[in-house]
Amino acid sequence: MRSDSASPPRQLVEVWGDTADTRHLAWAIVIGIGISLTGFLIASRILVAHVSSPELARAYAMLAGLAGCVLSGVICAFIFQPKRDVVEGAASDPAWREEVVAQLAEEHGGLGSMDDLPPVVAREMKELEIYELFAQHDPAHATNRKAAP
Repeated sequence: MRSDSASPPRQLVEVWGDTADTRHLAWAIVIGIGISLTGFLIASRILVAHVSSPELARAYAMLAGLAGCVLSGVICAFIFQPKRDVVEGAASDPAWREEVVAQLAEEHGGLGSMDDLPPVVAREMKELEIYELFAQHDPAHATNRKAAP
């Protein structure tokens, strides 16, 4: 019997702003190529016999290949489901949020000033109940808060 500790560590990469397991990514690429290329080749052979213009047959075959890409995306979404849980609302740990903001401030040399935010962004942060969390790490707001009482 295999234990979880004996399994090799996951190799994660960032693709288009999202994190993916390299094995799953490789399999998704193989599945996508297989389905879309098969759809293109089959449609190309069928359409050459039924369409008067070879250029038109090739264009329709490319549409079939594109449909294969969409189909492979749906298939891969079912096979490789997300491994993360998104928790919204009060159930999330506030200490974890503070640690993340502190880590962001460390990594990037500060978070900047809350006064520089566009009103739309500030409003959205207040709706998400994270404005005060970031304001705690803003030196300008911290001095204003100390001077206010």
